[in-house]
Amino acid sequence: MPSTPVDDDPLARERAHLASSRGALRAMREDAESLDISDVTANWVNAQILERQIEERIKALADLSDTPLFFGRLDYLHAPGAERAEGAEGEQFYIGRRHVHDGDGDPMVIDWRAPVSQPFYRASKKDPMDVGLRRRFGYTGGALTAYEDEHLSDPAEAARTSKLLQREIERPRVGPMRDIVATIQPEQDEIVRSGLGGTVCVQGGPGTGKTAVGLHRVAYLLYAHRERLARTGTLVIGPNRSFLHYIEQVLPALGELAVRQGTVDDLVAHVEVRGTDDAAAAVVKGDARMAEVLRRAVYSHVSMPSEPLVVVRGSRRWRLPAYELEEMVRELLDRDIRYGAARDALPQRIAHAVLVQMERSGEAPDDRVQDAVARNSAVKAAVKEVWPAVDPAKLVLRLLTDADFLAEHAKGVLSEDEQKTILWALPGSGRRPARSVKAARWSAADAVLIDEATDIVERTHSLGHVVLDEAQDLSPMQYRAVGRRCTTGSATVLGDLAQGTTPWATRSWQEALGHLGKADAVIEELTAGFRVPTDVITYASRLLPHIAPGLTPVASVRENPGFFDLRPVTGTAETVAACEELLRNEGSTGLIAADARIPALAEALTARGIGHLAPGEETTAETRLTLVPASLAKGLEYDYVVLDEPQAVVDGEPDERTGLRRLYVALTRAVSGLIVTHTTPLPPQLT
Repeated sequence: MPSTPVDDDPLARERAHLASSRGALRAMREDAESLDISDVTANWVNAQILERQIEERIKALADLSDTPLFFGRLDYLHAPGAERAEGAEGEQFYIGRRHVHDGDGDPMVIDWRAPVSQPFYRASKKDPMDVGLRRRFGYTGGALTAYEDEHLSDPAEAARTSKLLQREIERPRVGPMRDIVATIQPEQDEIVRSGLGGTVCVQGGPGTGKTAVGLHRVAYLLYAHRERLARTGTLVIGPNRSFLHYIEQVLPALGELAVRQGTVDDLVAHVEVRGTDDAAAAVVKGDARMAEVLRRAVYSHVSMPSEPLVVVRGSRRWRLPAYELEEMVRELLDRDIRYGAARDALPQRIAHAVLVQMERSGEAPDDRVQDAVARNSAVKAAVKEVWPAVDPAKLVLRLLTDADFLAEHAKGVLSEDEQKTILWALPGSGRRPARSVKAARWSAADAVLIDEATDIVERTHSLGHVVLDEAQDLSPMQYRAVGRRCTTGSATVLGDLAQGTTPWATRSWQEALGHLGKADAVIEELTAGFRVPTDVITYASRLLPHIAPGLTPVASVRENPGFFDLRPVTGTAETVAACEELLRNEGSTGLIAADARIPALAEALTARGIGHLAPGEETTAETRLTLVPASLAKGLEYDYVVLDEPQAVVDGEPDERTGLRRLYVALTRAVSGLIVTHTTPLPPQLT
């Protein structure tokens, strides 16, 4: 049977275009690799910078063989931006992860972030946006295997759900988080493409794609404002290392390699954290009122001069009275600038006053004389006496170990009981007074206090854009620490109030955004669930009235209802058997349990010969089971989940509400199926 000519076979034509596009991308990479910069750099510094830029360009041009180079096509009725005259010819664009052009510079693939690509995500039968045809492509590995067309401007064709889109959303998850560039929904696209100037807060339940939306917004902003963000920098903040490892491949897959990733603890790592706080102490230390206590403590070091200052230069003596020095100090205090900046300014103010006296006496001093006066030993001694240097870590150490010093600066801010709660030296505090900053057993909350004090002394560098994920678990003081990193930039705040599992968990986004310094941020809510099966999210939503009464439950839009089973068992052997059952399916499996039960389950899995991974470790063909402590489950997803002993998850937290929230997180990690095993009765809120 003769083969079908390529011209008559749409799928063959699309495959040919894919092959040509991959060839063009390869040529772009080869061009970058062959660049010779020996004749264009004036010095070695410029050469180093240019070499690094070329290396990044080469990495960004990598062709990932198992990742589709383009995933869609738009056929416009008219050329975008052109007059829509009768008979005007439209244009055709392939939409992909990055721009690809041929040897003549003509585009073969358009970056998904380009304005011309927007209708791929936003166009509909109601608003076709001048698109005649939207074509989606299906892939197996990197091979193009199918396509699906929507004739958006054809009134005779009814609107329908894309089967390829649904299949892409529901396909098994193996390994780290993937990009969702092929499946972005209109409400997600609106958030992704929101401008750099404003901060956006996204409230989204499990499986609504809020993390992916945040990462894709970074990629979009880097595309639209690359020069500005290259100067100011971007940062993604996650809750822990496991989570960061899980998401770390999303941005590189989109060609973005310059985005830093870290945790809040990384931001405030001024001291080594070796200690822990009980919940009560952590709540007080995380309270925004601590900022005022710290401000008072820092500025308490400033004292008003009581003696005149005499500056000797050569044979002349210049005298500044105490009242004039006091005026300078008060003026600097009134300006509300950083403590350290004011301290640096004071010698120059004093020197200027001396120069005025010199000029009145007939001398003609210049700037060099003013600098010399500012460095005069008498001036230095006066500044040290009036406005001494402050070490932030030493200051916080004194606040936490000196009851009188704390009481002086917390008066009217913290109650006596709250002060006792955070003092190290009191009986039952678990902390001994430390003799030095290095010897102190600092907690994570202490490090945030040091960061706050550091910012009072010296301004924190601001980035252009910060993405803050799982934000609901941050304390007010942690929000302030993140806010300092984007005072002149913007932020994308991502979270779910129902998943707050710390004693200081966020109560409202308005309050949190105020602590962040972004009170005017726009709050968006995602309620369409793309990842969690209908039966699973419906069951988990039974907890919402008890943990977050005001939130809208997630409505799953998946056609596949998923697999869900409640199983009373007699011991861990049956829980392990449930894992074996789920491992017969394609994809990843997670066994989630209360932290205290992890060692016993690990032993049972090993005894059964079942290999398993820790959270964040990448699955392989041989090992697809991850053993997950409930405390680390947030933000992670698995195709199938076995949840061990729900009541133990609840009991593992300091209070019932936090325990129920932790359980809600654990219940919503599955994207295809969930088995709940229990030997003890289920929490009454579920039944």
